[in-house]
Parts: sequence; C-alpha cells; structure tokens
Amino acid sequence: MTARLADIATQAGVSEATVSRVLNGKPGVAAATRESVLAALDVLGYERPVRLRRRSAGLVGLITPELENPIFPALAQVIGQALTRQGYTPVLATQTPGGSTEDELTEMLVERDVSGIIFVSGLHADTSADMRRYEKLRAQGVPFVLVDGFSPKVQAPFISPDDRAAVRLAVTHLVSLGHHRIGLAVGPERFVPVLRKIEGFRATVHELLGLSPAETDELIQQSLFTLEGGQAAATALIERGCTAVVCASDMMALGAIRAGRRMGLDVPRDLSVVGFDDSPLIAFTDPPLTTVRKPVPSMGQAAVRTLLEEIGGTPAPHSEFVFMPELVVRGSTASGPGPGPLGSPRSLGPGNQGSSGSPGPGNQGSSGSGRRP
Repeated sequence: MTARLADIATQAGVSEATVSRVLNGKPGVAAATRESVLAALDVLGYERPVRLRRRSAGLVGLITPELENPIFPALAQVIGQALTRQGYTPVLATQTPGGSTEDELTEMLVERDVSGIIFVSGLHADTSADMRRYEKLRAQGVPFVLVDGFSPKVQAPFISPDDRAAVRLAVTHLVSLGHHRIGLAVGPERFVPVLRKIEGFRATVHELLGLSPAETDELIQQSLFTLEGGQAAATALIERGCTAVVCASDMMALGAIRAGRRMGLDVPRDLSVVGFDDSPLIAFTDPPLTTVRKPVPSMGQAAVRTLLEEIGGTPAPHSEFVFMPELVVRGSTASGPGPGPLGSPRSLGPGNQGSSGSPGPGNQGSSGSGRRP
C-alpha cells in the first residue's frame, strides 16, 4: 500500500497524505487536486475505489466509418476523453464492410437512450445519400453533431477541417520546391471533403502554374481511401508525368510511395509525396511523411462542446465550424525538376534505390478555427 501511495503521489505531484485523503473520501482536498489523483490512478492502471467511481451523466454515441485508418481512432480518443471529463460515457460504434450500417448503429444507440450522437465522416458527407435520416433523428429529440462533411439540407452543427486550404498548403509547398507537374490522388467525388479538395487544387494550380481546367483534370485521379487506392492513383499520375503527388489521406500517401518505388523511383529524389491527416506514427515512416496536419484535438473538443450545448438546451448555430490545417514538412518531399514544359511526360526508366533523403524541419503553421455559414 505504501509503495502504491508513493507511486500515485509522484504521478500526481502531491503528497502521500493527500493521496490517502482522496482515496478515503476525506474532505479538505481541492477539486483540481482530487482530479489529478484520480487521473494518476488511471494512468498507473489502478482500479478506482467504488466510492470514487463517477456516476455517468449519460451515454453519448460516436459513430465512425472504420478504424483501419489511424485518424479515426485518434479522433475517437480525443472525443472519448473530452466526454469522460464532462461525466459522460462514450459508446463507440464502428461500421464494417458487410456489417452494421450507419442507420442500424444509430437505431441501436437511440434504443439505448443515448444523450446524443457524434457522427464522423458519415452519410452526411455523401452528396448521393438521403439526408432525411438526420431530420428523422432530430424529430426524435436526439441531439447530434456532424464531423467531416457538410450538407445545407441538414439543420445541425458541422465540424470540418478546411480541405481547400489543406490542398493549397500542399501544392504551394511543392511549387516552391520546383515541381510543375503535381497530381492529386483523392477518393470518390461524391464525398464533400473530396469535392472541396478538388476545388482547392484547381484554384491553386491555376493561380500558381497557370493550368487550364482541361490540363488540371488530367492531374486529378480518384480512387479509394486506402493504401491500395493510393498506389493505384499514384501509378496513373506518375504515368502522366507527375513528379509530385498530393494525397487525400496518409494511407493513400503510403500507397503512393509504394507505387513510386515499384516503378523504380526514389522518394523523394524522383517523386515527392504529401499526405493528409498527420496520423499517429506517420512521422516514423520511411521516409518520414510530409503531410497536412488535420487539427484533430481542436475538432474533437469542439464536437463535444457543441454536442453538450445541444444536450443542455442552448444549441450552437446551425452552421459549419471550420478548422485550419497546417503543413508539416518531413522527408517525403524534395526539390523538383525545375522549370520545364508543363505537359511534357517524364521518363520512367529504372531508378536507383538510394537514400530516401533526410527529414526536413517540421513547419508548424498556426492553426485556428472559424465559422462558415
């Protein structure tokens, strides 16, 4: 017991006597100190005494499309921690191919009398989906918040990254390195984040490189949001002479790197690749991935605050809260071939598998949030 008290005291930064008072439910301990001791218990893996277990303020559902892409578990963790701090119990519901659909998961959560639901990259992001499902949910009196995707047909608060700005950051970076043949690897065009990335790409390459709409369309390749999808898209773009590829996710970017290597190209010497998300561990790939960081902590916390306002009867405006991403430069981008004919294809002869290049410094751009009506 003494050893355990000492461990907890060290972790919480308090005295053993204070830890003892908290564990025994004694008065005279500040609320912040008490929370620090309870957090230390959790971090060290000790079970909380029954008297200290917090009664849940209610269940909150979190529906994600899948967990294979590491950005979704990262977002779920931020949202789950924020809900727990507010006394709510998060319930993670994940869609799987051939398994439960978003509608089935929603029905299951409603049947369990959840206080609210947060949808991440759900059908609200699909322009071909029927948005009346969300109006039905609102009619049932269930508060909800929608993350990643926007629809003017749904009267609800939305939380999104600025996808247009994300692509602008990536393309501007590559142009500054001397690339003039830059491809965009994205998912299916029916999804709102994809449409916005394409809009940002078209505007930026027109402004910086003077490309016509027809020239720009040749540099856009749609595929799946997977490693294999990124590989297929990048292969097509490299065959069209691209010396750099901007990808709609880090998973697609890893596929683009694999595509380049299988075609005998070195990354970043022959092919520069930029991802999107800055997923956990992505800085430790070979080479470390240059990516546009999705503001996951800010977005997750905003989603929880907004939902709690809905639950509390003081709903946020039915608008979109847009968060600014930031470019993180690492080792998967390097100098391009410099000025040359914009439409001329490059040679795809055998390349040497040499050094991948040393990681560059991470450019930590400022991040913030704003609202878009």
